[in-house]
Amino acid sequence: MNPSSPRPGNQTGRPERPFAVTDEERLEQALRETLAQRVAVPHRLPFDPAGLALRRAGRTRRRRTVAGLALAGIATALATGGMTQLGGQADRTTTPTVVLGDPRGVASRSAGPVAPVPAERPADGEVDLIVAGVLVTATGQRYDLGIGPVERAQRLPDRGGWLLTGPATVAGRTLWTVPAGGEPQALLAGAEEIVVSPDGRQVAWRDDGRIFSAGIVAGQLLAVVGEPAPAGMVPVRFIGNQVLLRAGPQGGHLLWRPSPGTPPGAVAPHVLDVYGARSDGRLVARVRAGARSCLALLGPDLSQDTTRCESTPAADGRGAVSPDGRWLLVNGRLAGADGAILVDLAGGAAPQRTAGPVIGDVVAWTDTRNATYVDRGGALARMRPDEVLAGARATSTPVAGANADIRPVVVAGSD
Repeated sequence: MNPSSPRPGNQTGRPERPFAVTDEERLEQALRETLAQRVAVPHRLPFDPAGLALRRAGRTRRRRTVAGLALAGIATALATGGMTQLGGQADRTTTPTVVLGDPRGVASRSAGPVAPVPAERPADGEVDLIVAGVLVTATGQRYDLGIGPVERAQRLPDRGGWLLTGPATVAGRTLWTVPAGGEPQALLAGAEEIVVSPDGRQVAWRDDGRIFSAGIVAGQLLAVVGEPAPAGMVPVRFIGNQVLLRAGPQGGHLLWRPSPGTPPGAVAPHVLDVYGARSDGRLVARVRAGARSCLALLGPDLSQDTTRCESTPAADGRGAVSPDGRWLLVNGRLAGADGAILVDLAGGAAPQRTAGPVIGDVVAWTDTRNATYVDRGGALARMRPDEVLAGARATSTPVAGANADIRPVVVAGSD
């Protein structure tokens, strides 16, 4: 027998699988074709996912735009509102509290040095000063206030800091508190006139046709009361717990005891200025006396008691009574010359003497023996009654940093 010839391509003598197709294979093939056709032709979805996402994004963007415009409108209204009063009006049953925003437009100053603690008591005749926006204490400490011009300044009680009153502007006056160890904060803004009590515990002001009074406690205004006031009526000073009001530009004064529903008293037309009170309660004032004006002592109700016309007090109203009620330092004319006049209210042998240059602003008595003021030229003048009685006069000392446009401000009050 001859051997068989080899088969090409590794083929064996019979195939490994049959060429016949079974029914199961046909079913599998049909299923594969059906699934492939369904994948090739996608079904239409009931919604458009991309379009839905775009529409949602558009609505979100519009809501954010409307919210931003609303917030901008609120911010503009608050910025232009000037003064914000929280609480009811004085003639309502609620007890209002006035808290005013910072006119600089920020809640507080940026981090930096804080105000010093006032000295326990200024040295003999020394006072705190404000020069070009800088607080200079009697002990030589300096603090940049950063609040703009200051017209009047007053110490807070118990070495609590200072109260500063800004000048009259188109937007009104601003009252600042500078707490010891803190930064300036606004108590009032937009008031027509502001006066602070000598002890720094009370404040009175006029705004929007009304006069108000409040206590100052821990940098807040409490127990606010107010009454309607005629045009031109403004607070001038505190006399004890009463507020002295000027009836109008032509003079005439009246007293107001702040309490709910209590209007000011009757006008005393003869009273032109009031400088303070004596220890017995009588008021020291400038009054009309025929064609001229004279010094006078008034009763607590502004009724005239005693008139003294040795000198002619100036019409500027500048002057102050010493803490013990013994002395009055006031602008006036004596022996044909203008100047600061020292008046012995107790009726000494020489009741009135020229004491120094003309007073240019507030007189600050640091105690019963020392008075300080800024003269018309912007220099600092210190006066002691015992020296004036001995024939000396107050001399003026230039203040570093002050000039014709920048006048120093003497801080009133002492602990």
